[in-house]
Amino acid sequence: QEQLVASGGGLVQAGGSLKLSCAASGRSSSTYAMGWFRQAPGKEDEFLATIIWAGGSTYYADSVKGRFTISRDNAKNTVYLQMNSLKPEDTALYYCAMKRSRTYVGVDYYTAINDYANWGQGTQVTVSS
Repeated sequence: QEQLVASGGGLVQAGGSLKLSCAASGRSSSTYAMGWFRQAPGKEDEFLATIIWAGGSTYYADSVKGRFTISRDNAKNTVYLQMNSLKPEDTALYYCAMKRSRTYVGVDYYTAINDYANWGQGTQVTVSS
C-alpha cells in the first residue's frame, strides 16, 4: 500500500501563498497520475488539480486555475501544489491522491476522488481575511 504524506499547510493571510508537498512511498513508475483535493467543513471533496506522472501534463479546476500550480519531482516521488493569491474560501483540509492507471481509453484527466486508489492524511490550510 502506498503511503502519501502531505505537508506544508498552515495559517496565511488572504493574498498570501503556500506550497504543499505530498511525498509518496514506493515506485513512481507505477503511478499514472497524482491529484490534489480539498474538503472544507460541511462540504464535499473538491477536485483541485491533477498531473500525469509521465510527461507532467496538468489539469485544473476552474476555481483554482491561474492561482494554483501542480508540479512533481519524479526523483523524489513528490507532488507539489503551489497556491498563490489565497482567499478565505480556500480554507480546507488539503490532501493528495494517487491513481495507478488510466481507467478509460481516451480520458487523460480524472477529477473524482473515487478515481484514485490512495489518499494521504491531509494538511490543513487556513486563510484569514
